[in-house]
Amino acid sequence: MGTETAVDRSRFDSLCDGDEFAVLIDGMVADFAPRLFAIVQEYGEHADGRIAAWGMDFDDHADVVSVEGGVRMTLQAPEKALARFRWGEHITARLVWVNPDARTPGDDVGSC
Repeated sequence: MGTETAVDRSRFDSLCDGDEFAVLIDGMVADFAPRLFAIVQEYGEHADGRIAAWGMDFDDHADVVSVEGGVRMTLQAPEKALARFRWGEHITARLVWVNPDARTPGDDVGSC
């Protein structure tokens, strides 16, 4: 383990009051949040599907974790993970960006 020196910020003057600082922090988090995505496996021709992995896309890389927890990857781009989740000719994989507005109302998952 290397030795690291942390800056003691307790001696700095406050930038603003607590409420204003919370707004600044919320803005920073919103500005730098990674984009969330899922890797979805589709079986046959629209016969069935499942979420196989979740990921976060950062400016310079993407992290992907399978839902079973056995696969963890750091890649240059989210699309690079698709090959790992394709199986034979009948199971394809696609990237789906999280869209919070697309939530299914109630327990109804809908049908085609």
